[in-house]
Amino acid sequence: MTVGKYLRWKDAQGNEFRPVSLSGTDLLNDRNLNKSTAFSYEERDMFNLNGLLPPRVQTFEDQIKRVYSGFKNASTDIEKYLFLRSLQDRNETLFYALLNRYVEEMTPIIYTPTVGKACQEFSHRYQKARGLYITEDNVDSMGEMAREFASQDIKIIVVTDSQGILGLGDQGVGGMGIPIGKLSLYTLGAGIHPTQCLPIALDIGTDNPDLLSDPMYLGVTKKRIRGDEYRTFIAKFVEQVTHHFPKAVLQWEDFSKSNAFDNLTEYEDVVPSFNDDIQGTGSVVLAGIINAAKIKHESLSDQVYAVYGAGAGGVGVADQIFAGLLKEGLSHEEARARIYTLDSRGVVFDNRDNLDEYKKRYSKSWELTRDWQLEQEGKVSLQDLLNNVPVTVLLGCSGVGGAFTQSHIERMQCYTDRPIVFPLSNPTDNCEALPEDLYRWTNGRAIVATGSPFDDVVFEGSTHRIGQGNNVFIFPGVGLAAIAGEVEKITMDMFTTASYALAEHVSEEDLAMGCVYPRISELKEVTIHVATTILQRLKETDPVSKLRDKDIRHELASHMWEPVYLPYRRV
Repeated sequence: MTVGKYLRWKDAQGNEFRPVSLSGTDLLNDRNLNKSTAFSYEERDMFNLNGLLPPRVQTFEDQIKRVYSGFKNASTDIEKYLFLRSLQDRNETLFYALLNRYVEEMTPIIYTPTVGKACQEFSHRYQKARGLYITEDNVDSMGEMAREFASQDIKIIVVTDSQGILGLGDQGVGGMGIPIGKLSLYTLGAGIHPTQCLPIALDIGTDNPDLLSDPMYLGVTKKRIRGDEYRTFIAKFVEQVTHHFPKAVLQWEDFSKSNAFDNLTEYEDVVPSFNDDIQGTGSVVLAGIINAAKIKHESLSDQVYAVYGAGAGGVGVADQIFAGLLKEGLSHEEARARIYTLDSRGVVFDNRDNLDEYKKRYSKSWELTRDWQLEQEGKVSLQDLLNNVPVTVLLGCSGVGGAFTQSHIERMQCYTDRPIVFPLSNPTDNCEALPEDLYRWTNGRAIVATGSPFDDVVFEGSTHRIGQGNNVFIFPGVGLAAIAGEVEKITMDMFTTASYALAEHVSEEDLAMGCVYPRISELKEVTIHVATTILQRLKETDPVSKLRDKDIRHELASHMWEPVYLPYRRV
């Protein structure tokens, strides 16, 4: 009989095994089935592997030690990234077992910040095919391409058009590194089987002149399509997804600001989907603020917020803060009044010409500035805002390294003894302020979290662990809940619920150190807690929920794969 959902069988004696039809080099070249040097002598006979492998059989533990040694011998982060990607292409089970063992050390390599450089150098370091590259020419043929996959049971798709890669902008076809990295985190955190994960790059051209002039560039060498042409292409893509991958959750990733909001709004009722840059970022930041308020013995509604950066991430952050304030009982007007957003032109006001639609909901009336003293007439800078508004929470989503200065933070201390300052931009060079500076400027009183990983900071004898506001604490749990719950729509409430669940998972010991996020090493436990909390809420609030008569823990476990070798038997 079968056990679980990954071809695990039990024989009459209750022994688990996996049925396998491949043999010889075909088996060794299958990254999902390959055990490499761990194939037993019996399996080598059964699957025609004798002579194709070194004679000695290694244990799984020996293999992990060997590949970890290889990882440590790589001299740079990008070399470590390539080592891990090569391992993933050879042996998915060993790759994920290694990541499980060294989560804290390897997460920054397989994703931020190292993945940014990998995207930039994608064409020059290309190794092996993975995922789908969809262009205008082949978008109608996705079904034919998908039939080439070993698995037809796709549960999660991460897709990018590569226009807004991290803080790096347009990376063309190189943006494929983002879906590959995100899906690795889905498997690592949520246990989604690798064969159920599909990375997709929408290659609709690039406006990056360096890529267009590079003879090694592997993508479509023309300018990006835009306007109606772009919208028609996206509509075709979504239609293909719903037809050929009807069980899949779709995650939009690293789209440009307006396209990110337009695609999400247009298709969130068509396919269970979300945009991690908007909703995942907002959710993880809200969780950090909830815990920062706990540290201050205050509430969300006691704070005034400045979101520095009004792109997809920044407005997503504002949306989740707004949801949190509503949850505390504020009216819509009261909640909006406490949130200020800033872009490259300063505080966003409603008197601007051609103001982007997604920026309007937190724009302020220019009348507000009537009695303000401004450095430059007609523009309100961050310093102007801090001089005139009692901001207690400053959030960096701008991608502008060093944007927060000592004068900004000292001004916040006029309003609060413990300013909450989260310089969240990735990669590390784009961080709005360094944690050690924030502690120095506030005599150790700031509550700090970052988007990139930072070492602990020791200030005047006290150790501050820098919590990382990493979306990985949110999106795997939301995705797992959506898959297990078979939801038709992924709602804002699911992300708000995820925020509070994540906040609950931070220990009192960490809060005492001023740290508002758990350790990355706790990823799987956090993911299970987030997914469980979301599904419990769905079970309680949705009268037609498919989970009403099911045990949530058991249902989640049935969807989660562990990277271990099972004995193989020939079929």
